[in-house]
Amino acid sequence: MNPELVRWFEEEYRVLRPRAPMPAFEVRFYRFTSLNTTIRLREGVLKVRLSDILESAPESVLRAIAHILIAKLYRKPIETAHATRYRRYTSSEVVVRHTERIRQSRGRKRISTAKGDHYDLDEVFESINIRFFHGLLGRPMLTWSEHRARRLLGHYDAAHNTIMISKVFDRRNTPRYAIEYLMYHEMLHLKHPVKTRNGRRCVHSREFQADENLFPELDQAKAFLRTL
Repeated sequence: MNPELVRWFEEEYRVLRPRAPMPAFEVRFYRFTSLNTTIRLREGVLKVRLSDILESAPESVLRAIAHILIAKLYRKPIETAHATRYRRYTSSEVVVRHTERIRQSRGRKRISTAKGDHYDLDEVFESINIRFFHGLLGRPMLTWSEHRARRLLGHYDAAHNTIMISKVFDRRNTPRYAIEYLMYHEMLHLKHPVKTRNGRRCVHSREFQADENLFPELDQAKAFLRTL
């Protein structure tokens, strides 16, 4: 445990809770697969876990993390300067690339199968690729989700180059256009990678949204998704 890091947390604690008794801090880095940070109060000890991806972060960023974690724990307002400093650091191109490399090396992507009971994602991908992308998009790993998720309906994972579609759609009464729209949306993430603008990650850029609006059955597909 780094004594200097503990001191920074103590100082941020004192700023946020000037009259409260100072608890003991236990701050450690862990080999997470992403930029995870957690704080918990256990038997009078504030236990903080930080991703080891953040070990090389400058003092200002680590102080910002301390402020944000303590403020959230005690439901205090988060200072804009700290929030902006943390967001700009974690969304910087260097950190994003490093995080993706860590996810690739440490993380495990659970792959089910592209061939479902009623729809074959490989076939859907190739059909959309020809119709909208002139067949030029390289095919990533395609998989149905393991469970019938109703919140995460589709997802493109850049670190593992994988498109996942919720298994809830692999049924006879799912209209073809709904599956095609979900696949088309995730394929647009291949065409329009995430960009960083003014310290913020832009997932659905104007170009992305303009292309999405070209899908012929867009309104019908979104109406169907809302029924879930």
